[in-house]
Amino acid sequence: MSALVGVAPLARVTLRQDARSIAPWIVGTTALSASSILAYDLLFDDPQERAGLAATLGSNPALGLVFGPARDLLTADGFNAWRAGALGGFLAALMAVTTVVRNSRADEDSGQAELLASGVVGRAARLQTALGLAWLASLVLGVVSWAVTVAVGGGVVDTAVQAATYTGAGLVFAGVAAVAAQLGADARSATSLAVGTLAVAFLARGFVDASGTATWLTWVTPLGWLQETRPAAGNRWWPLLPALALALALAVLAFVLQSRRDFGQGVVAARPGPARAGAVASVWGLALRLHRAQLVVWLGGLAALGAVFGAVVSSVAGDGADSPFSALLPGGGSSVVAAFVLTFLSLLGIVAAVPGVQIAQRVHAEETDHRVEPLLAGALRRSRFFASHAVPALAAPAVAVLLAGATMGAVVSSAGTGLGAGDVLAQAAATVPAVWAVVALALAVVGARPAVRLAGWLGVVASFALTLFGPTFRLPGWALGISPFHHVPDVTAASPGWTGLVVVGAAAAALTVVAFVGFGRRDVG
Repeated sequence: MSALVGVAPLARVTLRQDARSIAPWIVGTTALSASSILAYDLLFDDPQERAGLAATLGSNPALGLVFGPARDLLTADGFNAWRAGALGGFLAALMAVTTVVRNSRADEDSGQAELLASGVVGRAARLQTALGLAWLASLVLGVVSWAVTVAVGGGVVDTAVQAATYTGAGLVFAGVAAVAAQLGADARSATSLAVGTLAVAFLARGFVDASGTATWLTWVTPLGWLQETRPAAGNRWWPLLPALALALALAVLAFVLQSRRDFGQGVVAARPGPARAGAVASVWGLALRLHRAQLVVWLGGLAALGAVFGAVVSSVAGDGADSPFSALLPGGGSSVVAAFVLTFLSLLGIVAAVPGVQIAQRVHAEETDHRVEPLLAGALRRSRFFASHAVPALAAPAVAVLLAGATMGAVVSSAGTGLGAGDVLAQAAATVPAVWAVVALALAVVGARPAVRLAGWLGVVASFALTLFGPTFRLPGWALGISPFHHVPDVTAASPGWTGLVVVGAAAAALTVVAFVGFGRRDVG
């Protein structure tokens, strides 16, 4: 029997089942691109305003780290390429990773793959179906994004090049996910490998763009290759070719690895558990064991990210108090360096909130997998079980922010910027209550109303958007205040305003109480 027998019927069923999971990625990325055209024409209709926007955004390394180089901010298509290009590719890559792992390795973990294997389905059919679905989703994303963006005023060719980068990112990281699905011991480790690879690629691309180092380093990461298409600033198609070649090579490697590994096992085998339960015998040890791997990865990644941000801050320290960035950055603190530290630590806080939200979401995953009822059937109280997850969800981001602040402070102080390591660490400590507010929101929705648990990510998305775009788009103070990070004061200022941060801390405490009360009263599962 051919290894690809059964691909067609399996693909049809998988497409029907997975369409709802893929659609939000397509809608979100398309909205990001189309809204860039609409927002630019609405907010910056005057040529002088556009020139001012180009001067401030184009020279801000904090934004370049996330969005890439601003090559042309005098046109709507150039603004769209800057605002939605790198983030759109990142979202397309995430879509491809989740699609491939969910429809390949996750089926082996759940036992569904064994049922499929009992029929007339070849060994490689599931992987081909997962890859084909991710490829199709990436292609549809590119086409829909292009059509909608052109419909609202985007240039036909400029938008086509940008939409092609979305498709290219999806194809490449579909291959990365396919390889990770063969290497990982289970679906969770495969996802971690693929997402970790994506994060490293995105960070490497951002560091090159923000620090102004040798441009040839752009070619170290496939996201840099796609960036070199230069939408609305040259429209070069040829950088898509190495991305397509890499996608095909990774797909071939994934099929080779799958043919040589055992069903249900990864090339990197999972270590056997200890003979005795040890610390895992307690609910606290069990929760820590469940989250240990991701916490180690996040702590290490944020420490490295703090050092990267510190290097970027040091690169602009020589501009002094008259820097053109001063009006753009929030806080109005004692110096431009302090303002950059405040901004970067807010970004680090938003990133650090992600593992906290993931841990909160894991509570519901444990419920749906029917692993909570056996625990609660004994003498374990609901409040203690929930606390075993809530405490790491709140503590881990706090430790991550402080660790990132320590590494950033070491780099900033050693560069002679006039800001000491202790000042940066104190600023990191002031950021922690804002991080807790975001995580507490996720705990509250999972604890009280898990049906709307995706709202837990709203705090992360809203904080990110308001922190980076709020001052640029001149949003009113009440809108900026929605983000808890807006209330973090500059601790180096003569008179830091602590009132807003106290309110944010009180809100975090109240949301945590709602989480515990809600979990104690609702039905489990």
